[in-house]
Amino acid sequence: MGNSTFRGGVHPKGMKELSRDKTIQRYLPKGDLVFPLSQHIGKPAVPVVQKNDPVLAGQIIAKADGFVSANIISSCSGKVKAIEPRMTSAGVMAQCIVIENDQKFTLMEGIGQPTNYKLLTNAEIIGKVQAAGIVGLGGAGFPTHVKLSPKNPDEIDYIIANGAECEPYITCDDQLMRNQPGWVVGGLKVLLHLFPNAKGVIAIEDNKPEAIAAIEQEVAGNDRISVLPLTTKFPQGGERNLVHAVTGRKMASTDLPANLGCIVDNVTTLTAIYRAVALNEPLMEKGFTVTGEAVAEPGNYIIKIGTNVRELLDAAGGFKEEPKKVLLGGPMMGMAITDLDIPIAKSYNALTCLTEDPVEIAQEQMTACIRCGRCARVCPIGLVPQMMQEAAVRRDYKRYERLHGVDCIACGSCTFICPAKRPLTQLFKVTKSEILARRRKEAAK
Repeated sequence: MGNSTFRGGVHPKGMKELSRDKTIQRYLPKGDLVFPLSQHIGKPAVPVVQKNDPVLAGQIIAKADGFVSANIISSCSGKVKAIEPRMTSAGVMAQCIVIENDQKFTLMEGIGQPTNYKLLTNAEIIGKVQAAGIVGLGGAGFPTHVKLSPKNPDEIDYIIANGAECEPYITCDDQLMRNQPGWVVGGLKVLLHLFPNAKGVIAIEDNKPEAIAAIEQEVAGNDRISVLPLTTKFPQGGERNLVHAVTGRKMASTDLPANLGCIVDNVTTLTAIYRAVALNEPLMEKGFTVTGEAVAEPGNYIIKIGTNVRELLDAAGGFKEEPKKVLLGGPMMGMAITDLDIPIAKSYNALTCLTEDPVEIAQEQMTACIRCGRCARVCPIGLVPQMMQEAAVRRDYKRYERLHGVDCIACGSCTFICPAKRPLTQLFKVTKSEILARRRKEAAK
């Protein structure tokens, strides 16, 4: 029996060798730290500090505005320099809190104080996660305390730790599991304490043998936690794919994992949960990879949230040659950026600097669709991109919705495999945003 996997998917070049064996190291920023008020799904946080206020590391500087929102925590000490619009990764100006970093990183009292989480109530544990400002750190940015509050907690029978890290180039989760398996497993144990009917599964792609070995050693003798090697394939780490690979259960497009008895969290998120609940450390830092053929010294870092992209790139030796494309994230699902003077928000885990622009190359080679059907064969959720493309080009939104195009997870598998080099994923992202905007407009009438 082979390793667990899902239907469809693709095999892009991994390019992990650039940074996979670079031991994760902590980087302390020297410049100002910038904190966008919206670093999560849901309503932006509301500032609770003013210009010139002194700030300590670990202090809440913006509070969640409602249940589906998240606190923003200062990751440095210093003073509030400004609360003003700054350029963000989305290429737009957004309201941010700017902290003048005194480079002392003085912590608030009590941070780092160990706590026996087994003596806490479920409400107290979830409260600590909420106060810590933890969101999904694998890219989604969904507030974690909401995920840990399902309607029927007694029906949760799987806690799945997502250690797939299937996106090419990125290796910070691999390094985290290899070097801090206790943090990852510790976070999983906290969730198993919350959900006593569940068992824990740590799912890791099989191109990470050292991580698998380190985690297996950490969970040895624990009959509630197992390690599941996954076939290396993209997008193996997609929530729907992961639930199916681990449990055999199929998620409908309208389902949440909790509807199928599952809670899914990235290993970096589990680390943040452990540190918040057991060590009283709010979310101030996370793993991050700086990589790509254009980078002088690719590497893995634990970075302070709010760190400037350009400053971290300089710490990795800067560019050894001028990049054709720079991405926050990886080449399949990352976001292209044109300005390096932007802050690293909670949900970003990599800077990938490419010497070739695959989109530019594809545009030069693009032909009409040849109706080969490869896009449908690789779609991990069973859509038909060829037909979706036809509807999207005609702006036939009703047909696009009948084809379940709004369920597209924008993984990029169809674009990757297309021999005609059609920009399918980009087209689907635009179409989905237009449909959702129309729905919001109609709902507001």
